[in-house]
Amino acid sequence: MFMADIAGVRVLYTGDYSREEDCHLCAAEILQFSLYFNSEKMAKTIRRLAEKTPEVGETVSGFLVKKAFTYQIMALDDLHVFSQLSTENISQRITIAYSGAFGVLKHRLKQIFESVESLPDEESEGPAFHVHERLTVKYESEKHISLHWRSDPISDMVSDSVIISILLILILITSYC
Repeated sequence: MFMADIAGVRVLYTGDYSREEDCHLCAAEILQFSLYFNSEKMAKTIRRLAEKTPEVGETVSGFLVKKAFTYQIMALDDLHVFSQLSTENISQRITIAYSGAFGVLKHRLKQIFESVESLPDEESEGPAFHVHERLTVKYESEKHISLHWRSDPISDMVSDSVIISILLILILITSYC
């Protein structure tokens, strides 16, 4: 199907390349109209963010919540008051089978990551260290280590890269044995 403009008359051609006769329909007359929209949006700060009036050009940080064509910016602590949403902190833990020396693991991770710092023994119940102050690696037994972190995008990325590094270290250890 296609629209053809022949001598000022618009015709819709519906040929289908069969032996049946083609059908030509005149286009319907449609009045042109225009719609105008105001693209300016306004968001109100509420509760804690509204306590202090921001200066011109000052950045306001919070959550933008749209509710029935109105926008509100609120602090994370106020989210549960004005919506049915709630926030939770998630602590994650993974245990990995690792039979190599814990000191070797720490040394290899120091080569990869900028910040690897030991934890005092009384704080961690055995050998442990922090990676970028976001992830804790603990020696659980001769055959296991565990990783602990609070879930957020950056900590999750650090934990993913540490897990991959540990698995690569395990591959290197087993390939040399």
